[in-house]
Amino acid sequence: MTDPSSAIISRFQEYLRINTAQPNPNYYEAADFILSQANTLSLESQTIEFVKNKPLILLKWPGKNPNLPSVLLNSHTDVVPVEFQKWVHDPFGAHIDSDGDIYARGTQDMKSVGMQYLEAIRKLKDSGFEPIRTIYLSYVPDEEIGGRDGAEKLAESDLFEEMNVAFVLDEGLPSPDEKYLAYNGERSPMWLVIKATGAPGHGAKLYDNTAMENLMKSVESIRGFRASQFDMLKAGLKTDGEVISVNLVYLRAGTQTPNGFVMNLQPSEAEAGIDIRVPPTADQKSLERRIAEEWAPASRNMTFEFKQKVPVVDKFGKPALTAADDSNPWWVLLEKAVRDSGVIVRKPEVSFGTTDARYFRQQGVPAIGFSPIANTPLLLHDHNEHLNQREYLKGVDTYASIIKAYASFAEETEANASKAEL
Repeated sequence: MTDPSSAIISRFQEYLRINTAQPNPNYYEAADFILSQANTLSLESQTIEFVKNKPLILLKWPGKNPNLPSVLLNSHTDVVPVEFQKWVHDPFGAHIDSDGDIYARGTQDMKSVGMQYLEAIRKLKDSGFEPIRTIYLSYVPDEEIGGRDGAEKLAESDLFEEMNVAFVLDEGLPSPDEKYLAYNGERSPMWLVIKATGAPGHGAKLYDNTAMENLMKSVESIRGFRASQFDMLKAGLKTDGEVISVNLVYLRAGTQTPNGFVMNLQPSEAEAGIDIRVPPTADQKSLERRIAEEWAPASRNMTFEFKQKVPVVDKFGKPALTAADDSNPWWVLLEKAVRDSGVIVRKPEVSFGTTDARYFRQQGVPAIGFSPIANTPLLLHDHNEHLNQREYLKGVDTYASIIKAYASFAEETEANASKAEL
């Protein structure tokens, strides 16, 4: 007789072996695999391409009361690139070592979660459970490059409106100890490029308003702001998700030749790229004024543009932050379901990174980021990403408890989505 746990791990390995690394993810192979799994579970399925060659798989487990708002379990099929030579095992081999650690890109981010949803439903179906509330599962493309062609298109679509989603569960982060982590918001990216111009001149001449001097004045101002935020973080006054992070990611200037930079010529243009992440409770407009007046003032021959700027508020003008207290029944249900599975989940925080959950929160739909991974080092986007078999299997049981709780929740007036938002 086949060990059920062995079959669960084998299916996970099969998904991990599909190379969906950016920039050329094999989306169709992943889609075929997900659809094949859905077929074995008799789930309704459809493939949508909001953008050509980027399939989004939507699965449906219909509830007995279609009038109740649904729950969406979201995951993404793409993973970040790998440096093969830096891995101890093939990143797309799903090797299991003697300690039971499964090595592969996506074990933590987030093929584990996508498969755990399905395995949890398999367990519930095998037990004879029938949902009252409809459960949707989405497998979206492009999260690792911004999610604009996947989750954002879904969240803004007529289809999403028709789905009548009351709550979304998406990815979280591994926990280094025995308690799970959860996230009720995330910092919005503001990817800023500032440019300075000035008259070119001889490398030996001193004169005012050179492009490089103007840019460096801005860099010093930016570094001062960064230091003030970092001081609060180091002092424990704020968490990673509560500060505005500002990091210089590139500098571009100078005149190049095949032999290198010209040393006796001051350039007429200089440019810097800055990765800014803003928590949902921050004053984003005030930060934009600071950028215009201090970091890139026109009076200093400077301009700026945002390569990406995500609002910190939802479409109703409220902070894109999901309530995590008794006012939000979805959080209460999750907390109890996790506890019933034998684990504790910490009170949610604002995530320091960004996920697809932001697109649903921007529509006013409450969303929690949660990955049932405990006792595991954080290796998202790192070399040798891995997840232990025991943790993976425990996560399946945890999701079975959560999905059963959500699918059994029959009250019609519990949330209406907006009441679960702050």
